[in-house]
Amino acid sequence: MGRVTERRKVLRIRDGVVSSRPDTLVAEEPLEIRLNGKPLAITMRTPGDDFALAAGFLVSEGVLGGQDDLQNIVYCAGATAGGTSRSSGAESGGGSNTYNIVDVKTAPGVVIPDITLERNVYTTSSCGLCGKASLDAVRTTARWPIADTPPVRVTPELLASLPDRLRAAQRVFDRTGGLHAAALFTEDGELLDVREDVGRHNAVDKLVGRALQNGDLPLSRTILLVSGRASFELAQKAVMAGLPVLAAVSAPSSLAVDLAAETGLTLVGFLRGGSMNVYAGEDRIALRAAAAQG
Repeated sequence: MGRVTERRKVLRIRDGVVSSRPDTLVAEEPLEIRLNGKPLAITMRTPGDDFALAAGFLVSEGVLGGQDDLQNIVYCAGATAGGTSRSSGAESGGGSNTYNIVDVKTAPGVVIPDITLERNVYTTSSCGLCGKASLDAVRTTARWPIADTPPVRVTPELLASLPDRLRAAQRVFDRTGGLHAAALFTEDGELLDVREDVGRHNAVDKLVGRALQNGDLPLSRTILLVSGRASFELAQKAVMAGLPVLAAVSAPSSLAVDLAAETGLTLVGFLRGGSMNVYAGEDRIALRAAAAQG
């Protein structure tokens, strides 16, 4: 439980010199998410913050919207010594607990969207949308329309400063070089939280799930920064959490731009040094008059 890194022996070759040494690797293990005792999804993730990951995932699925929607989250018995998975609900005994299965129980009266009940998919650390039948399946209705949130204005200078702050907070990346990260900042640039994971969508779910557990949803006055690219799913997760600004250090996808334009999300890509591209929601970028004319 909570095993974030592992050590492996490697053959190292540097300028023709061969040596053997231990190397630190980021851990990757499957996590099965169950909803009220029924299997819903499996994702490959870095162990740690599993309850937050499950809660954040269900925010993006439109199931959870606040603390009151969540009754509890528990670990289930994971597997026998031989590695055979158990398919029933939480087990009271028999089989070792691998901490790779969580069961989320919603509060009485919470209505589960039909698409969530039909989902039951396998996701990977690089693609959280695998298995969805169509784009319509992920265009869920947001609880907090971004267009209705209080206005947030950020300067290009503030946005340009965020990647370095994120990088400085990536503790596990320094040891492994193999993790994505997601961070929440205030509109003034204060770092609120940062999560790392082998999957960028998992890192975002961990952030959103912790916000739900702390009663901080919607995240209507914050900025989400992700390492790597901005996929459609990350844009959807931002919208479902009420986030008005999503910035990425790499490129967005065309569908991410389309979703941002449809929902009013400010989407920034290629945020590197002092440069960036604003693909949607440019009204939240506080440009100087002279620069805006250029």
